[in-house]
Amino acid sequence: MAQKPSIPKGTRDFSPVEMAKRNYIFNTIKDVYALYGFQQIETPAMENLSTLMGKYGEEGDKLLFKILNSGDFLHGMTADEVANTSTLKLASKFCEKGLRYDLTVPFARFVVQHREELTLPFKRYQIQPVWRADRPQKGRYREFYQCDADVVGSESLLNEVELMQIVDTVFTRFGVRVCIKINNRKILTGIAEMIGQADKIVDITVAIDKLDKIGLDAVNEELANDGIPADAIEKLQPIIKLSGTNAEKLATMKEVLKDSEIGLKGVEESEYILSKLTSLNNEIELDLTLARGLNYYTGAIFEVKALDVQIGSITGGGRYDNLTGIFGMPGLSGVGISFGADRIFDVLNQLDLYPKEAVNATQLLFVNFGEAEADFCLPILAEVRKAGIRAEIYPDAAKMKKQMSYANAKNIPFVAIVGESEMAEGKVNLKNMITGEQQMVAPADIANAIR
Repeated sequence: MAQKPSIPKGTRDFSPVEMAKRNYIFNTIKDVYALYGFQQIETPAMENLSTLMGKYGEEGDKLLFKILNSGDFLHGMTADEVANTSTLKLASKFCEKGLRYDLTVPFARFVVQHREELTLPFKRYQIQPVWRADRPQKGRYREFYQCDADVVGSESLLNEVELMQIVDTVFTRFGVRVCIKINNRKILTGIAEMIGQADKIVDITVAIDKLDKIGLDAVNEELANDGIPADAIEKLQPIIKLSGTNAEKLATMKEVLKDSEIGLKGVEESEYILSKLTSLNNEIELDLTLARGLNYYTGAIFEVKALDVQIGSITGGGRYDNLTGIFGMPGLSGVGISFGADRIFDVLNQLDLYPKEAVNATQLLFVNFGEAEADFCLPILAEVRKAGIRAEIYPDAAKMKKQMSYANAKNIPFVAIVGESEMAEGKVNLKNMITGEQQMVAPADIANAIR
């Protein structure tokens, strides 16, 4: 017996019902992005490795899927060289391309490459898959979709405000209660200065960003292992544990960071953003332990957590002041967010929040009793489709039970039954599969009856 085929770990197949749910997510996000004036672009699945390498830190580089050069990728190398060269050096010789790790770095490349064609500020959105050679686990996949929106060419904090309004609008439409957490990398830099560890800012942010996952004791242990002195870790504790309202936290940080110019700038930016977001449907919280792992953030940073489901971040983002500088165009500021479509998919599944009309594809099935009946139904079917009703006819003149089972299996809410008596009257017998009710309906009235 042939071995059953499989797919790589960390990837998934999606059934028609699952695709309907995913399209509901994508279309909702697209509609909201368009409301705020964002335009869609796409970039290739693979980029030159020179575009990707060195942009995500050492750990990120390890998670890049690299693509072997086509043809004889060993050309020019002896067997001895292959046997005695390190894996990383071999990869650099064998692989010139890689699958994109995220959408932000390819976007920065796009902006630099097409700078002369763009009107600044440029507001783009992009919904495409990305790949990471990570260890698969619940809520973490090797292939997954990101739904990004970015504004480049503007330093105005109104962009941050609008992005948070987009987040609020999207999750309000989904019916998911969330907490939007914000912080500022300038505040974190000020904290590192305040405890005398300005050169350890990356180690500090990476450690405290894990607070929710590993707890305070483990964070402190990691800080110590990174060479942060005990007295500096002690000074961090009141900040990590800081509670109260957003206004109270800001007041405390103004006092704590009074000698740090950059820290106070971060407090000022956070105060501005929070002051403009008082009318959101969802919670917004200043979280001083929020760090976001990627090193290119320089200002406001965001993260969104679902309140009714235990899962990681479902949206994140932040301000980056010089991302395009890595491609030779310094000084172009940007800010962006990314919705984690796969995690949102899991959240909506757990909370059963998909509208029926978004999931059910076919609305009406015409039963097929034979060629004469099918000939009668086909023009009616065409008119029903013109009226916007998603309809199909069963292709074979099979037994009634089989055709009704098909309708049930596909959750089709209405079935049109046409036999000799219906043809004689010029009508169809419309059956509601949910209530079981049946009624004779003229072809012109079918669409309204279904609606």
